[in-house]
Amino acid sequence: MRRIVLLLALAVTLPLPAADVPPPELLQAVEFPYYLYPRTLWDRELVWLKTIGIRAVEFPIPWNWHQLAPGDFDFNGRTSPRRDLVGLIRVLRKLDMLAWVRPLPPVEGWRDAGTPPGADARARAAWLHELNQLLATQTASHGGPVAWVEGGVLSIDAAAAPPNATVISTTDPGALPASRDAIAAAASHLPAALLWTGVEDALYPAGWSDSLQRFRPGAVGLNGTESPVIAALRRDAAFLRNWSPLFQKLLPVPVPKPSPGKYPDGVSVVELASATASAVGVTNRGAQPFHDELRVVEPAGKRVLVIPAVTVDPADSLWLPLFVSLGPGGLCRECSNFSAAEHIVYATAELDSIEFENGILAMEFVAPVAGEVILQLARQPVGPYLAAGVPSEFDWDDKTLRARLKIPAGPGPAHRVRVGIAMEEPETSGFFDEARRLILGQKNTVSTTYSSADVARRSRLRMPEGFTAERTVKSPNEIQYEINVPADLPHGDHVTLALEADGMLLGRARVQIFRPASIRLVQAMALHVGSRAEVAPDPPIATVEPKAGTNLEISILNNDPAIRTYHLEAAGGGLEFFPPKQEVVVGGQEERRVSLRVFAADGAVGLRDWTLRAAGLSKLDLPMRALLVPRGQTAAFAADLDGDGSPEWVLESQKVRVVFSETDGGRWLELYSKDHNVNFLGEEGAFAAKGPVKVQAEGDRLEFTGDGWHRTVRLAQNVLSIEQTTPLPPDRLEPVKHGNLVLAIERPSPARAVYTLE
Repeated sequence: MRRIVLLLALAVTLPLPAADVPPPELLQAVEFPYYLYPRTLWDRELVWLKTIGIRAVEFPIPWNWHQLAPGDFDFNGRTSPRRDLVGLIRVLRKLDMLAWVRPLPPVEGWRDAGTPPGADARARAAWLHELNQLLATQTASHGGPVAWVEGGVLSIDAAAAPPNATVISTTDPGALPASRDAIAAAASHLPAALLWTGVEDALYPAGWSDSLQRFRPGAVGLNGTESPVIAALRRDAAFLRNWSPLFQKLLPVPVPKPSPGKYPDGVSVVELASATASAVGVTNRGAQPFHDELRVVEPAGKRVLVIPAVTVDPADSLWLPLFVSLGPGGLCRECSNFSAAEHIVYATAELDSIEFENGILAMEFVAPVAGEVILQLARQPVGPYLAAGVPSEFDWDDKTLRARLKIPAGPGPAHRVRVGIAMEEPETSGFFDEARRLILGQKNTVSTTYSSADVARRSRLRMPEGFTAERTVKSPNEIQYEINVPADLPHGDHVTLALEADGMLLGRARVQIFRPASIRLVQAMALHVGSRAEVAPDPPIATVEPKAGTNLEISILNNDPAIRTYHLEAAGGGLEFFPPKQEVVVGGQEERRVSLRVFAADGAVGLRDWTLRAAGLSKLDLPMRALLVPRGQTAAFAADLDGDGSPEWVLESQKVRVVFSETDGGRWLELYSKDHNVNFLGEEGAFAAKGPVKVQAEGDRLEFTGDGWHRTVRLAQNVLSIEQTTPLPPDRLEPVKHGNLVLAIERPSPARAVYTLE
């Protein structure tokens, strides 16, 4: 019994593996307009999407973005990191994700809808020829990500895009009910698709919005913060990860009337049934919580079954399992120990997954309130029963062979809860000891334990393609593996390790893979977009007082479980570092900060490149920049702060930073108080107009030349003055107070304005 408790705890706490299934008949995809997102963040967002259960992304390929001139195309980022379509395809391939591409205009919100000037039939043919060449070897049939192409315009081996996709904005408060309607409708007209839009914040490259739009808010911020509305996507992604392969078999069933004769206003109920798995969906669009019994049709006997005490809050939706087989054909891929007659009768919480290993039946639910699940079994479970990791009682009926298990309410906004019950004492078992993370490019020690020496001898380790392992027997029933993880896999992704013997699964672990260390410059500046969004420039930039010097903090996060020593060395032309070299010891999976003092020659102003070399588990050369701003002076410089391939122009003093674009008529992007972390400009900035301008930096000012006008922008300490040869465009700024910080504005003439932060 003690071994069973241990195995059960392991089964309940390990996360579920990603579903390794072919593309589902019900396709769920997320819009991923890569060109609206800094290249440095693509990997992070795609890994996050895969982690929550998304396997496909949809994106247009803007013709006029990649065609620089007739016959000249950029697909690898040579002119802008955001044009690196080859890199995007490579990341999707490594993540085993699928792509749904749209190769021709229109591109919503994009300049000229994505069509180059003067494009004709010959130019269109040349464009499609380039895409054919690029994508022909990247289709799903070749092991690549490109699975669907819209419009049938490419001669590559990819399927046509689903013609009847339901598009849902993630930021819509009614997204979850709308998506559940689409899921229910999918059972009537396969193939079908559910496409989520507005997932990430979008930051347009300078000059590429039809409406001069600069920023489009999404449910996930540029810094990775999640809005509560993202819960709808997370819920559907987890639900469809295992349910979507079953939708080809599900058919709508007329739902019996409830006891009162009808459901309350705003409450709708739908039932989908098949021989091995059925579900009843309850959606509440009303203003009051729904709490009542449900009358549904028992799929096998066609009799009415009553599900008691179902609760659905307003703007919520639950899909409850109904007669879901625990054997073949249901949600569980490893439940061969169960007969076809054993099943979940019903549950009053939403079921996402079932798995069985080492004699433990584990289920994961979404449970906004406490509920129950009824199991029809062929034998009494040996127990114990763990609900959210806590030992709990369960009811067993010897006459009906049914087990009633309590489901506790799930914590947090996701309401996810995992329960598990020991069905039998396994004759053979094997499990991983503390297998939680692997380090990229390194040998990782993973220990495994087995129920007997005989099982250990017959066992083998299953790993993803490209992984290798060396096996060491530590004791008759213990085996240690040194697992080599390829260095080029995406940081943060998850992989599944499994143990088997004689073709039978013994145990598995879903582990996350990390780079050896994560190193960042703590004082790195950010480009602020309005009051809530910001993006970090690459390479990072930190302001330095050159004569007196400035302390810069370097954060080192050791992702390895073992203690590591890092050798740091800083160097850059015209810069002095103290100390230039140092050793830092960082505990396993801990963060430590170290300080470097940076100096420069007297009178030096502007940007200087430097490199931080870090040697530990592996060697890293991290490019960085120092912005030299002498006390009482202003630095003027140009740098690509948002990674779109076009430089921004910056004036910076010790207190204030202002940023302008050289496109969109010299759009004013940021008026930022560094001490108070406040940006006074809105998301669209100010002074936006069509077309590029010429910009030149001279001392403490920027000189702009446009079509028929000239503008001088000067920053002196905390005072910004803007003067133009013609009347200034409206800036929509008014005097305002933020805590102890006051923005004062003077407009002595239509062509001059003075902004003071004090």
